[in-house]
Amino acid sequence: MLLWQLLKNRHLFGFKFRRQHQFGDYIADFYCHEARLVVECDGPVHEPNEQWHHDQNRDAYMIAQGLRVLRFTNEQILDNTENVLEEISKYLPSRAERSAGEEGA
Repeated sequence: MLLWQLLKNRHLFGFKFRRQHQFGDYIADFYCHEARLVVECDGPVHEPNEQWHHDQNRDAYMIAQGLRVLRFTNEQILDNTENVLEEISKYLPSRAERSAGEEGA
């Protein structure tokens, strides 16, 4: 998957992303623990009404766990990869925030 190639091995500003990370009964496509950020990739299977409700319940569960959830369609990822990476990067802690977190640890 294209997005995984761009996120794995700390390729995006040094942040570690995990693939297929489990939260309760749900599995996130990608997860960055340091940013408490879930990234979901939605293909055609997410279009039917039944799946949409499942996704809403999953997002609500993850948000209740203190996570931020970003969703992108497969088309966005393939056609506007740079915009997707830019959007994800908006939710990653800055260097100053990362340093402050290390001092408090």
